[in-house]
Amino acid sequence: MASAAITLAAEAPKLSAANTGFMLICSALVLLMTPGLAFFYGGMVRVKSTLNMLMMSFISIGIVTILWVVYGFSLAFGTDKGGLIGWTSGWVGLSDIGTADLWDGYTIPILAFLVFQLMFAIITPALISGALADRVKFSAWALFVALWATIVYFPVAHWVWGAGGWAFELGVIDFAGGTAVHINAGAAALGVILVIGKRVGFKKDPMRPHSLPLVMLGAGLLWFGWFGFNAGSWLGNDDGVGSLMFVNTQVATAAAMLAWLIYEKIRHGAFTTLGAASGAVAGLVAITPSGGAVTPVGAIAVGAIAGLLCAMAVGLKYKLGYDDSLDVVGVHLVGGVVGSLLIGFFASGKGQSEVQGLFYGGGLDQFWKQCAGVFAVLGYSLVVSAILAFLLDKTIGMRVPEDVEIAGIDQAEHAETAYDFSGAGGGAARTSVPAAVGGASKKVDA
Repeated sequence: MASAAITLAAEAPKLSAANTGFMLICSALVLLMTPGLAFFYGGMVRVKSTLNMLMMSFISIGIVTILWVVYGFSLAFGTDKGGLIGWTSGWVGLSDIGTADLWDGYTIPILAFLVFQLMFAIITPALISGALADRVKFSAWALFVALWATIVYFPVAHWVWGAGGWAFELGVIDFAGGTAVHINAGAAALGVILVIGKRVGFKKDPMRPHSLPLVMLGAGLLWFGWFGFNAGSWLGNDDGVGSLMFVNTQVATAAAMLAWLIYEKIRHGAFTTLGAASGAVAGLVAITPSGGAVTPVGAIAVGAIAGLLCAMAVGLKYKLGYDDSLDVVGVHLVGGVVGSLLIGFFASGKGQSEVQGLFYGGGLDQFWKQCAGVFAVLGYSLVVSAILAFLLDKTIGMRVPEDVEIAGIDQAEHAETAYDFSGAGGGAARTSVPAAVGGASKKVDA
């Protein structure tokens, strides 16, 4: 009996300083993605909406952080209640979580896991904001974030990742958030814009990005932070799966960027910086659910397919008449669906699990499981988000007045402008010089 006890004690997980440090670094990388998203979106709007776009991302950091501590973590990862939601009363306010308490089955503290997952909860509603640019009251947006995180994100996170969640138990594969983050946010974006309507001048006025350098900076920060987003989701670095995910993240992103650029060169005649940035994000989105299940060659396929389909999808808003300002639906919803469903074809059985897709002899069993997860999340988020937007619009109002939208939402909502040209020689400088004839002084352009 003594020897058996010693064996069991030796097998019990112990806190790993290396894995804990790795997860804290990954958490910081994921947090960096939200400011990166703010710059990415901020550069894509017109100059009069820049600050509002930045603030729509930053406010999510504040609101979701507090909600996560108070009850969000318990709802998402607490003891399962019917496969739909979690709840552990001792986690409310994080009151009963000790500094050395380990996440079940892992070598990292619960605190490390919860702060990593907090960063996912922060960026998901921020992703929605890109579809609503130029026209939403900031106070209404802040309230929407709080309600949406509570009613949509926390339950969906439990479905997909929580022990006992119905999608988790079904065997739906979502390594780092294809369903819980990207499909969730993209479907929500579509639901809200169908309720609040189009921007003034949609399809009539030019609405070009005001700063492509900002867009590229934001895309670079997203790409960088995404390594923490994806590789960190294995919750450790012991068996090489996190390294596979890291490699696949890079590979798929590169493939998607190239595919997008090739498509737009053929379709529109140019390789654009906006296309490069958007293609990279499409690849990052698509590999997020699938990267732990596919080989690097499979990641090339996933990225290339996503880059092509997302590039084609962004034009649908003009054909179908919905105003998705910054292509959240075209990139995040479509990219998330593509990446999640392709697991059913490209899962190799050599990564995060032994599950094999159709192309590796596994049949279509996993594909149908992926369909169940994808369309359940899509439908739930779309409907509930539309209802939330409708209720807010009918009570406090979701949109700014038309004259504010035309003049610029930054000054009205934030009492600031993104760029101050008053001291930078905004007009032609003029000076007084002696007249060449007649001795009188006159004004001439400098």
